Amino acid sequence: MKPMVAILGRPNVGKSTLFNRLTRTREALVADQPGVTRDYRVGEGRIGDRPHLVIDTGGVTESRDPLASTVSDLALKMAQEADAILWLVDGREGRTTEDDRIAEWLRRAGKPVVIAVNKTEALEPASACAEFHGYGMGEPLAISSAHGGGVEELMARVCAALPRADETEAEAMPKGVRVAVLGRPNVGKSTLVNRMLGEERMLTYDQPGTTRDAIAVPFARDGRDYVLIDTAGVRRRARMVEDIEKFSVIKALQAIDAANVVILVIDAQEGVTEQDASLLGQILDSGRALVIAVNKWDGLSEDQKTRTRNSIDRRLDFASFARVHYISALHGSGVGNLFESIDRAYASAFKEASAGELTDMLNYLLEAHQPPLVRGRRIKLRYAHLGGHNPPRIVIHGNQTEAVPGAYKRYLENEFRRLLKIEGTPLKLEFRTGENPYKHKKNILTPRQVAKRKRLKKYIRKQR
Repeated sequence: MKPMVAILGRPNVGKSTLFNRLTRTREALVADQPGVTRDYRVGEGRIGDRPHLVIDTGGVTESRDPLASTVSDLALKMAQEADAILWLVDGREGRTTEDDRIAEWLRRAGKPVVIAVNKTEALEPASACAEFHGYGMGEPLAISSAHGGGVEELMARVCAALPRADETEAEAMPKGVRVAVLGRPNVGKSTLVNRMLGEERMLTYDQPGTTRDAIAVPFARDGRDYVLIDTAGVRRRARMVEDIEKFSVIKALQAIDAANVVILVIDAQEGVTEQDASLLGQILDSGRALVIAVNKWDGLSEDQKTRTRNSIDRRLDFASFARVHYISALHGSGVGNLFESIDRAYASAFKEASAGELTDMLNYLLEAHQPPLVRGRRIKLRYAHLGGHNPPRIVIHGNQTEAVPGAYKRYLENEFRRLLKIEGTPLKLEFRTGENPYKHKKNILTPRQVAKRKRLKKYIRKQR
């Protein structure tokens, strides 16, 4: 699972501005006044050589105001859950008594800490950092979160402080197809996991929020190894009352990253909610293979079933590649069919295809439907090869690839999906302008690859 980096500091030192820069988003609200961030925000770290999550926290202050005190307590609790802490201080204001209090807490926390001295764009770096050496927490680094100065060097230090792969939970994960079960609270996730396992391994209770952490359970079925990851229900942040629920959401997001296939559980009685669609968006952003399970189906009338199906088709059309199963986790109906979809989605996520096969498919698709003209010149797509798995990624080389319109990209994606028989997983296309990197390499194929390519060409001819 991806390690977490918490940005900690007193109010108005630039934490949210730094969060936006590290995640390359504008998700965190930024204003030139203290106390704008009162909760937390989690994003995918985009700077640094290690995959990680970034947590933006509220300002830590000594204020006796009840709200400010609550924000401070939550910020410190979130930092305690992190694998490393990025401590942000203000280079213009210098060292303060609130900074001293934070330093005391950090020493007790025992977490790896990197000190970033912010707002130093108009200052001499050495003098701006001088008084922060006294904390004895390593070399402070002068940065500008607003302009980006020093941020890459900062994240190189932070990533170096993160635990290595053999020190994290990911290394301890049992072997097998990793399947995360995700959904809003009380949609029946733990009941579904118990049904899939065939025994009561998960605590179930008719109250939202029974599961507080991500729990991995290995088992075998029909000679194949699986690891089921049951996650806490993810609800809207405004409805999170307990601090522990906030940590559960982060654990659930980490579980998505650790999984090969995600089962999104939807309550048939409530239909597709905005939170279901939001969760689905997070799963698709991660690129994980997907199976949708509509639970509590047995308790619906025929009219309700029709409305729910229509809602699924309408609101989840952007994930049409995923198989939808209508099940009852409590009674077991339809649950066994999930495994076939899991296996197909997993196989598709790790689909193999040679560069020659993908180029043959590309040429066939170009012949059937040429790309449009751009400023009087035809876009030329010459070569394709596999660029990665989970999700499968096809890299296409050619000229003017930056001008390929969205409609043509969707055409290629849909047709590659059909020819490769990919289902249950997103398919990513990456376009690169330049020379064929394999141009001077000899294409030596084994007899098995030659036979496979002949079968592919025969299949393409039949499609015509």
